[in-house]
Amino acid sequence: MTEEQGARLRDWLAAATGDPGLRIAGMEKLSGGAIQQNWALDVESGGATQRWVLRTDSAAVLAVSLPRTAEYSLLCAAWAAGVTVPEPLFLCEDASVIGAPFFVMRRVAGTAQGHRVVKDATLGGGREKLAQTLGRELGKIHRIRPPRDDLGFLGDPPADAARAMIAAMRARLDAAGTPRPVLEWGLRAAERKAPPPVPPVLTHNDFRAGNLMLDASGITAVLDWEFAAWGDPAADLGWLCAKCWRFGNVAQEAGGLGPRAALYAGYAAESGVHVEDARVRWWELLAHIRWAVIAADQAQRHISGEERSLELALTGHIVPELEWDILAMSEAA
Repeated sequence: MTEEQGARLRDWLAAATGDPGLRIAGMEKLSGGAIQQNWALDVESGGATQRWVLRTDSAAVLAVSLPRTAEYSLLCAAWAAGVTVPEPLFLCEDASVIGAPFFVMRRVAGTAQGHRVVKDATLGGGREKLAQTLGRELGKIHRIRPPRDDLGFLGDPPADAARAMIAAMRARLDAAGTPRPVLEWGLRAAERKAPPPVPPVLTHNDFRAGNLMLDASGITAVLDWEFAAWGDPAADLGWLCAKCWRFGNVAQEAGGLGPRAALYAGYAAESGVHVEDARVRWWELLAHIRWAVIAADQAQRHISGEERSLELALTGHIVPELEWDILAMSEAA
């Protein structure tokens, strides 16, 4: 962020808070965020230091990523529903301030680095407790159901979320123009075993280590709502349990963080809904396909020159490993 943008941001925050003496004492870009930028702000206002996070777009974004205005509305809805999220504070839709719309939320303590949290069995109060807490958080999210005027940007829910996802992945592959026969094979296998539709709920669609802030006691924040949509609740459970999101800690099937059975138990306790294991495992196959499509798209952002980034380039190299898992899961299906 340039010095000029920082000055405009200070003026905007001063107006939003009603404190003309507001001062930005510190500003640092946080690591991660291949699709969005997150900035830690230390703001002096009203005689106290406020610790906030500003979230805005990167130079190039994925077409399926919701805009910041929509993500802010989702954060507000989740906060009101009792989901453990950072408190939403301010939304700025004026791109002239820092070059793109942004929102500000309260900063929370903890760590979210996927490769680190799966190795620390003390985080979240231990494996069993953490997996149950993960299930409870998803149960809270899934209590948010259509219709919702404040979430109208999500559109009408699909009549059949499973088949809608298959169609969406096929469309993404066609648009990319790069032959991906293994992904097509996986989609056909999924199509033949697609589960029947269920009433739609709000799905986070990226609920996994890396987007969950943890400390020794539990979850301190569910982050990154940019892919949220109306869908099948098992999609979130399948995404979390997918092998590709266990960060090498394969034995702990609930996202590398805890046992699957404890995840299911926590979800059932919070939602009152029994988890269908076969449905979750079907969505695990779709999770691998979806992540492979996203990874290929992210690599293309680098290759095309839209956003030169070693992180984006390396993301493309995980596609073959995902394809290997997709073949194995398709054969099992």
